[in-house]
Amino acid sequence: MQHLLPREAHAFIGQHPDALFIDRRSDAEYFFVGHATGANHVAWREAPDWELNPNFISEVRKLAAHVTDRPVVLICRSGRRSAEAGLSLEQAGFTQVYNVAHGFEGDLNAERQRGKLNGWRFDGLPWEQF
Repeated sequence: MQHLLPREAHAFIGQHPDALFIDRRSDAEYFFVGHATGANHVAWREAPDWELNPNFISEVRKLAAHVTDRPVVLICRSGRRSAEAGLSLEQAGFTQVYNVAHGFEGDLNAERQRGKLNGWRFDGLPWEQF
């Protein structure tokens, strides 16, 4: 798995129109916090018990039209959980998996706030909120 900074990931997606961009956060995070424009939503874990989505791999396969060499770019809040999901995709046979380092909201700063140091939104990349 390769790790891309948010601006690198945005450029990669623009240069690879076949890339599948997946936000693997929970429904609440995706809809209420916001998400990168163009990202497909496939939750890796879901509230309230934060159990692993048993259909994650099959949902990604379906979005990828069952093409396992299609580039898949994963994003989460800070880049850690998407890396975990990326490893599972690689184990399932996906050969081009990319993780967005720092994720959508970025790392915590000294005041324990996100969005102040790095991340997709911090970098001013396109995002939306429902």
